[in-house]
Amino acid sequence: MSEQATAAKTANIKPKNPSAKARKRHRDKTNNRNGYYFTAPYAIIFSIFILIPVVLAVILSFTNFNAIEFPSWVGFLNYITLITSDEVFMQHVLPNTVVYALVVGVGGYFLSFILAWALCNLSKVPRTIIALILYSPSMTTGVAMTVLWKVIFSGDQTGLLNAWLMSIGAINEPIIWLSNTKMLLPIVIIIGLWSSMGIGFLSLIAGILNTDEQLYEAGAIDGIKNRFQEMIYITIPQMKPQMLFAAVMAIVNAFQNGIISTLLTGNPSPSYAAQLIVNHIEDYGFQRYEMGYAACVSVVLLLIVQLFSKVSNDLLTDKDPYGAA
Repeated sequence: MSEQATAAKTANIKPKNPSAKARKRHRDKTNNRNGYYFTAPYAIIFSIFILIPVVLAVILSFTNFNAIEFPSWVGFLNYITLITSDEVFMQHVLPNTVVYALVVGVGGYFLSFILAWALCNLSKVPRTIIALILYSPSMTTGVAMTVLWKVIFSGDQTGLLNAWLMSIGAINEPIIWLSNTKMLLPIVIIIGLWSSMGIGFLSLIAGILNTDEQLYEAGAIDGIKNRFQEMIYITIPQMKPQMLFAAVMAIVNAFQNGIISTLLTGNPSPSYAAQLIVNHIEDYGFQRYEMGYAACVSVVLLLIVQLFSKVSNDLLTDKDPYGAA
């Protein structure tokens, strides 16, 4: 083929339209920019109310700060003091918090699941009514909660619990419940369990109700004979995301719920019998104004919550044989 024919053939070939790729790049940039616009409000609020306070708390935990003078750097002195010298924290606050978290957090989580599973076996109307009754205590304010339970645990004969126990002959004289150091923590735990059916409880109900009915039919064919086996082999494996969410919420609520003992007995509670880590932070931060030490305790609380959340995530997250979640 001659050079002229080759040149003519080449001239007749139309080049690819470069504007298509340019339009795609522009569209992608526009979509990314719109995505940033939509996430910006959440990112700003998250940074202002969560990220920045956490970073500042970590920084302040290495300082001596009385909320008036400029913080002075002390390094790990606050952490060393917390571990070696703070007898109230090691002998009362930490054991109380662990017991409260295990009973209200772990125990409340299993109680939420059992109640959610039982409610899902009812018809729609009674299930909705009972679920609202169980969920409503989690929506009450601390003041309303305290008014109710102070009437129950009042230390005179007009208190509901004392009046009932005296009417059946169990006791001869009123018990001063809120001054009894042996009863304070159990009372706080009872109130914590009473108000523990929160958003995690509703997520468990949603997870159980959304389980595919065909799986139960297939399970019956494969040999599953009762509702307990259905729960173990079908319901629980199908609702791992809801169970993980409920577990995290239970852990967070258990560790941050210190208002109960404060409203019932004040801060600190008598002989630190019901003192939790949150109460210890409030005591040092807002009564003694030792903000640096309070920040140190809050960082330790954050690490404990993170540890429990990691354990829950490992227990409730399925992983493939190659180690990927």
